Parts: sequence; structure tokens; C-alpha cells
Amino acid sequence: MAPVLEERLGVSCLVPDDLDTDRFGTFSGEIERRDDPRTTAGRKCDLAMELTGCTLAIASEGSYGPHPAIPWLPAGEEWVVLVDRQRGWRFSERILTRQTNFQGREITSREDLAAFAQAVGFPDHGIILRAAPGDTRDLIKGICRQEDLDRYMEDLMRRHGKVFAETDMRALFNPTRMQQIRLVTESLVSRILQGCPHCGLPGFGVTGHIPGLPCGLCGLPTRAVLSQVLSCDHCGHREERPRSDGRTREDPMYCDHCNP
Repeated sequence: MAPVLEERLGVSCLVPDDLDTDRFGTFSGEIERRDDPRTTAGRKCDLAMELTGCTLAIASEGSYGPHPAIPWLPAGEEWVVLVDRQRGWRFSERILTRQTNFQGREITSREDLAAFAQAVGFPDHGIILRAAPGDTRDLIKGICRQEDLDRYMEDLMRRHGKVFAETDMRALFNPTRMQQIRLVTESLVSRILQGCPHCGLPGFGVTGHIPGLPCGLCGLPTRAVLSQVLSCDHCGHREERPRSDGRTREDPMYCDHCNP
């Protein structure tokens, strides 16, 4: 995030040493996140400004699980929120991506663990080991060395007789997620730099989507995005525009009529 912000907005980024964002929830489940991702990112901004006295803060928050439209595929939702306390502005941007290594698997042997590690991009991507899904006892996070992975697996097998491996989705242990955060940060900055055609204030950008992209085979509307809704948080000006990627037809694979 910092290189994008410093280059395009001309700011200097810092992270307070005592910024504890785990209080808002953890990916590994020790602390439940009580708010939605957008609200949580905003709360991180508020905390950072309280600790530093700065009037400008940015934070990200993500959620990973089954894709909302394609349940058998993993997906990630990333939010970035920028708060300008001095001007009373709050900007946010979201990305829904299938570019993720998010997964978990029950492990019964070294061969299982080796296959999982290879699938998720270990050791560049960290791994979490625990006894069972959701079990926070003897939870080990941030594993990035083969010798540690083997040792912790053996220890969990002795203690619990089973092991569950999952991707560590904290950004510092997950370069794939880092890239998605960078992309949504770039999108947010582009929105901030775009003035509203009605009032001229910054932050005019995509705030919604309208489904109905026609199927390439039968021509009926699908659930895919047909057009984008752009709006201004300041004056409420709203416009509908075609998809930015130029697509005019959806693959019949995703049509409820052709592939129910």
C-alpha cells in the first residue's frame, strides 16, 4: 500500500509500533470479528489516528471463503478505507477476487502435508497448523520453514492425534493477498483523484454494479455484471456506465438457463 500512496498522493506512510489491530478480530479465529470488513477497516483508521495524532489514515480488511456466486471456488473480499479527519472525508474501495491460495485440509501423513504445502505456495506463503478447523488450542501461525512445519505437525499429532493445515491469510505471510491489497489500493487512489462531474469534489467512483450481462449462447440475462454504478459520497450524483473491461457477453458456463 505504502508505495502506491506515497507515489500518487505525495504522502509519507508510517505504522505506529503499538497499533494492535487484532482487537478487531483475527483470521485464525482466536478473536471473532464483530463488524463487517468495511467498518473494521474504518475502526483501524480511527485507532491509528488516535495513537499518532495524524489526521489521515488508511487501513485494509479482508474476508476469505467460498465465492458468493460460485460456491465451489475460493474467493477473497478486500476492503481499503482512507479517512481524512481534517476534511471529514471517508473513502472506501472493494475488490472481490478469485486470485487466492485460501484453503484448508485435514492432514494424516507427511505426504498429505507436502502436497498441501506445494499447493498453497509454501514457503513463500505461510501455513497455520491446528488440531481441527476452528480449534484454537495449540494453534501455530506463520510457519514459513520446512523444519518447523514438520516439527509442529509431529507435535500436534502426538497431542491430538490429528492435524488441520490452512493458509495463513495475514497479509505479511501471504504475497498473493498482498497483491490484491495493492490492486484495491490503486483503485481507491484512482477514485480519490477523480473529481465528481457535478460538484468537483474527489472520490467519484464505482459504488455498485447492475447484473444482467447477456449469455453468449442464448442471449438471456445472467448474474454477471452488465454495468457499473458510479456515485459521489458528497453530493449524491449518480451515473450508470458500461463495464470497464468492454465485455458484452457472458460465458454460457455461468448462465442459469444454459447451465442450470
